[in-house]
Amino acid sequence: MKRFLLICLTILCFGSVLQAQTTAKIKELEKRRNELQQQITESETMLRSTKKDVKSQLDNLALITGQIEKRKQYLDVLQADVNALNNEIKDLGDQLAGLEKDLNEKKENYQASVQYMYKNRSVQEKLMFIFSAKNFNQMYRRMRYVRQYADFQRVQAKEIESKQVQVNAKKEELETTKSAKEKLLKQGEAERARLQIQERDRQTLVANLQKKQKGIQQEINKKRQTAQQLNRQIDKLIEEEVAKARKRAEEEAKRKAAEEAKAKQANAKTPTKTQSNAPTQTKEVKQAAPVEKYNLNTEDRRLSGNFERNRGILPMPITGPYVIVSHYGAYTVDGLKYVKLDNKGIDIKGKSGAQARAIFDGEVSVIFKYNGLNNVLIRHGAYISVYCNLSTVNVQKGSKVNTRDVIGAIATDTNGNTVLHFQLRKETAKLNPELWLGR
Repeated sequence: MKRFLLICLTILCFGSVLQAQTTAKIKELEKRRNELQQQITESETMLRSTKKDVKSQLDNLALITGQIEKRKQYLDVLQADVNALNNEIKDLGDQLAGLEKDLNEKKENYQASVQYMYKNRSVQEKLMFIFSAKNFNQMYRRMRYVRQYADFQRVQAKEIESKQVQVNAKKEELETTKSAKEKLLKQGEAERARLQIQERDRQTLVANLQKKQKGIQQEINKKRQTAQQLNRQIDKLIEEEVAKARKRAEEEAKRKAAEEAKAKQANAKTPTKTQSNAPTQTKEVKQAAPVEKYNLNTEDRRLSGNFERNRGILPMPITGPYVIVSHYGAYTVDGLKYVKLDNKGIDIKGKSGAQARAIFDGEVSVIFKYNGLNNVLIRHGAYISVYCNLSTVNVQKGSKVNTRDVIGAIATDTNGNTVLHFQLRKETAKLNPELWLGR
C-alpha cells in the first residue's frame, strides 16, 4: 500500500513538473518578445526631422525603413512563438487524450469489480465461499483472495483519484497555453496595423523624394566621397596593424626556435652512461629548420578563437535603443531605383547621448580623427572592430578593453542624428557585422 502511495505522489509531482516546464517556456518566449517590443517602442521616440530638404528626408527614410525591418522581425518572432505554442497544444492534447483513456479504463475496471462485489455482498456468501473449500489450504487461499480483492478495490479507487488529478492538471495546462496563443494572435494583429501605418509613411516619403532626383544624386555622391576617403584611411591603418601582428608572430616563432635549438645543444653536450662507454663518433649536426611565417602569435590566436566562438551573439556596439539605418554591402533603396548604396559596415542610429561600446575583449590599436570626429580601432587577435563618428573618446592607444566597455560618445549632427558607423574586419577582409552581432 505504501508503495502505491509513493507511486501516486511521484505521478503527481511529475505532472506538476511538466506544467511548470510549460509555464516556464511561455514566460521565456514572452520575455524575448518584451525585449524586442521595448526596443521598437524606444526606437519610435527617435527624432525624425520635420525639414523638407533632401538630406533630412533621406535620413527619415533610412530611419523609418529600419523601424519597419525591426517590426517585421518582431512579427516573425510572434509567428514563430505561435507555431511553438501550436506544437505545444498538440502535444498537450495528445497527453490529455492518453490520460483520459487511462482514466476511463480504470473506471470501467472499478465498475466491474463493484458490480461483482455487489452480487456477492453478503457476509454469509463470503463465508460460504470460504468454508466450501475442500481442504484447509484451499480455504486459506480463498480467505486471502477475499481480503486481497477488497484491497484491490481500494487501490483502484486511489488510482482513479490520482489519474483524475493528472487529467485536471493537464486540462489547466492546455487552457493556459491556448490563452497564451490567443494573446499572441491579438498582439500580431496590433503590430500588423502599426506596420501598415509605417509603410504608408514610408511611401509618402518616397513619393516626395522621387520629385528630387537631382538633389538625391548630389547628396548620395557627397556621402559616397566621404565614405571612400574614410575607408581608405581605415584600410591603410588596418594594413599597418596586420603587418605589426605578423611581425609579432615571426618574432615569437624565432624566439621559440632559438629556445628549442639551445635545449637540443644542451642535451647533446650531456653524455649518457651508454655514450660514455662507447667509442667517440662524429655526428652530423642538423641545422635548424627555417622559421615558418606566422600571421598571429599565441595571444592573438587565443583572442581570435574566443571571438569566433561568439559569432552571432556579440553585443551591439551602441548603448540604448537603436535602429540599423544602413546595411552592409551594395544595395538599392526600395522606391528609389536610381539610389545605390555601398556600405563597408553598418550605420546604427541611436538616441542623443548614446555611446559606443566594445563588442569584445581587445586592445585599442588606433585612434584617429576624420572630419573633426574621432574613430577607434580595437584589435581582437585577427579581428578588428571599427567605431566611427565619435565626439569624445574614453580610451587611449594601447588600452585593454573588455566586452561592453564604453569607448566614447557618438556625435550628434545638426539635424539631430546620432549615428555610429561600425565596421568589422578579419585582418584586411571586410565582414558583415550583422552576422556577428546579436540582435
